[in-house]
Amino acid sequence: MKVEKIITKKLSFAEIKFEIKSVGEDILILVTGGDKPHIGSAVLAIPRPSLRDDTEISCTSSVLNVTGHKDEKICRYLAETFCRKYNAVTICTGGFHCDNLTAEQIQEVINACKIF
Repeated sequence: MKVEKIITKKLSFAEIKFEIKSVGEDILILVTGGDKPHIGSAVLAIPRPSLRDDTEISCTSSVLNVTGHKDEKICRYLAETFCRKYNAVTICTGGFHCDNLTAEQIQEVINACKIF
């Protein structure tokens, strides 16, 4: 399995960028965007058989957050989605930041991540 993609999504108020790269059999995802791209969270997802149905792939995730950052939701979604889809150890890191986002704008960012 080889994954190499750079995808930029234009939001109504900013851009969000996803850089996806195979590292051997593993996957690395870097998410950046907004006015102040940064590293706000890192999520490592490790594949395993589902506890409910051992014919399906699930994952166990570990999270590191920089104090005060809310990037875990994006990084966890992407790490776990790719981990299950490719049955591969996956790490997602990065951060998206714009000041004073509305609830609708936050939802727009989350929806942009759901293209995968």
